[in-house]
Amino acid sequence: MTAGTRTLVVRLDSAGDVLLAGPAIRAAAACSTHTTVLCGPQGEAAARLLPGVDDILVHHAPWVGFDPPPLRRDHTDALIDTIAARHYDRALILTSFHQSPLPAALLLKAAGIPYLAADSEHYPGSLLDLRHHRTPHRHEARAMLDLAEAAGLHLPPGDDGTLRVRGTAPTTHLTGEDPYLVLHPGAAVPARAWSAPRAARAVAALTAAGHRVVVTGATTERRLTATVAGTHALDLGGRTRLAELAGVIAAARAVIVGNTGPSHLAAAVATPVICLFAPVVPAHRWAPYGVPHLLLGRQDAGCAGSRARTCPVPGHPCLDSVTDTELLAAVDTLLGHTAGPDRPEQEATV
Repeated sequence: MTAGTRTLVVRLDSAGDVLLAGPAIRAAAACSTHTTVLCGPQGEAAARLLPGVDDILVHHAPWVGFDPPPLRRDHTDALIDTIAARHYDRALILTSFHQSPLPAALLLKAAGIPYLAADSEHYPGSLLDLRHHRTPHRHEARAMLDLAEAAGLHLPPGDDGTLRVRGTAPTTHLTGEDPYLVLHPGAAVPARAWSAPRAARAVAALTAAGHRVVVTGATTERRLTATVAGTHALDLGGRTRLAELAGVIAAARAVIVGNTGPSHLAAAVATPVICLFAPVVPAHRWAPYGVPHLLLGRQDAGCAGSRARTCPVPGHPCLDSVTDTELLAAVDTLLGHTAGPDRPEQEATV
């Protein structure tokens, strides 16, 4: 299909998932006159930051997320009616490697969208017009862009396919003028972050080594950020929405964060990342994309590949065993590293 069409891009789940869909969304926008993103409530703020998005629909789908709502016919009917009224010409259904696109495909077909494309390992019957198979071990961001390209949607010349946001506003009124590191201790999945005591010790060690540290977190994480910041760091817990967090991260020298949304937000604003990467999911799919980064964490820990939300191994050894010496060495290495990875999905590990 060529330009002059209306495209719906579906990317449900979290803010991080929506940020990773950015390159695919830009490819769709480059070949469309209007591009709408259908996302979940947790992804809405991220969708509003993405270039190429003309409109947003929000639906809390019962087949995704950690706390999905029950299926309600009135909600489903309302979504179908809303989509049908907008007369989209095509839709891309973007999913993670372990998810099925077929529930969304069923609703979009019922809404009358004539062309649907998705990655699917399950037989789709007549639900998909393009049933794509992703390349094994592909990074999630690259895999979603692969699907767009298979559907004939390509990035415009000069777009390198990295993560992006529309732009960030100055946040010195929050952070002050002096250079700083960001430490983001929280994660929606507890297994993917340091314990609070370990993160607090890291802040103390970074401060003792001469770094100024800014601790960030959501409103629901204020107790955590206060504990982690202690008397050593600036606590911005609960003081930044996602757009403001993007500005705080964009101005940082580097970000220290688990495998969670702010890791991908850092990539989108081109800030180097030290990622505390628990091996519960594979790093080759979820590591920071397209920016200089280092991974810290024991990738051979007993939780590897488990997709566990809460660490199943006493003491959380994959992350809490990372020493202050390793952390400080990683900071020194990353701050001295100016060239990005050879390709967006390359990973550097310490």
